[in-house]
Amino acid sequence: MQTLLLLAASNIFMTVAWYWHLKGGMNKPLFMVIMISWGIAFVEYCLAVPANRIGFASGWSAGQLKVTQEAIALVVFGVFMVTVLGEPVSWRHLAAFGCIMAAVGFLFVGK
Repeated sequence: MQTLLLLAASNIFMTVAWYWHLKGGMNKPLFMVIMISWGIAFVEYCLAVPANRIGFASGWSAGQLKVTQEAIALVVFGVFMVTVLGEPVSWRHLAAFGCIMAAVGFLFVGK
């Protein structure tokens, strides 16, 4: 559970770091956007590295950690895309989400 919570929190910070400037920040100088994003991403690393260490020490494989992180990233991005950027969710988003969730399932089956 600790791994999942830390991965979720880290993905929130990374999504913000990568995409915050698309809504209201496009007029800011690129160098300033990069510096702000690096500062936000630093927090993401401070959460993701312990999440992966804890998960690995608890018996998760690197592959399981990665696909879980990707699934969480997709959920976090989907919420950000709709709530912050105002973009709609289409069937293609749902199909992609289903494929990634299937990947998670494949790596955890029989574990």
